[in-house]
Amino acid sequence: MINRLSKLYELQYIDDQLDELEELRGDLPLTVNELTGQMNTVKEQIEEQKEAKNAAQEKMKLNETEKEELQEKLKKFKSQLYQVRNNKEYDALTKSIDHSEARIKEIIEENEELENEAQKRIQNIEELKPHIEELKKELKEKETELKKIIKANEKEEVRLQKSREKLVPQLQRAEYKTYMRIRKARGGSAISVVVRGACSGCHNVIPPQRQIEIRTNKRLYTCESCGRVLISGGIADNVKSKLG
Repeated sequence: MINRLSKLYELQYIDDQLDELEELRGDLPLTVNELTGQMNTVKEQIEEQKEAKNAAQEKMKLNETEKEELQEKLKKFKSQLYQVRNNKEYDALTKSIDHSEARIKEIIEENEELENEAQKRIQNIEELKPHIEELKKELKEKETELKKIIKANEKEEVRLQKSREKLVPQLQRAEYKTYMRIRKARGGSAISVVVRGACSGCHNVIPPQRQIEIRTNKRLYTCESCGRVLISGGIADNVKSKLG
């Protein structure tokens, strides 16, 4: 049982050091993620504006083609006015002329609106560009800062991770699950040492009889107040001495 308790405390000791290295990064990882998200959002907005601008311009081209075809027909219809033989043919031609002229007018008005829409989209894109450049600059600065911190502690972090990977398989699965559950619930601290008769995690006083039982290292005990696994000072000292 002493070996099992020692392994649990050793895992906590390693995790504490990994947590300290993680804390050195501060809020940089979160900041980098947020800036990346903001930049992607702005990029998507720019793409949306480009798509809307392109759609407006494409519709304008189609309208221009239709207008040119209508103008050609209009010329043909007007030239035929001098060749009509009766009122019926005249009425049919004038109706076709009126329809063509009305449609040409609609196209001109629609293209004016589409041109305004395209220009509006272009303006929106130009307004978004400086924002994305600012985000790129800030993101690059934060990433550089984060990489420096990671690189400075890379060897130590790799060493600790390897030690952890080697240690975890030596633990009983149920105990490891319990450890991880408590660690998650208690902000990373799953194991507490009995110090001056109290739990080092929550400082709740442990009954004298329970303190004696914990010092025998014959079974696993948890704090009645915070639920952390309780370890005797002797085991903690031995593990620290072993790990340096």
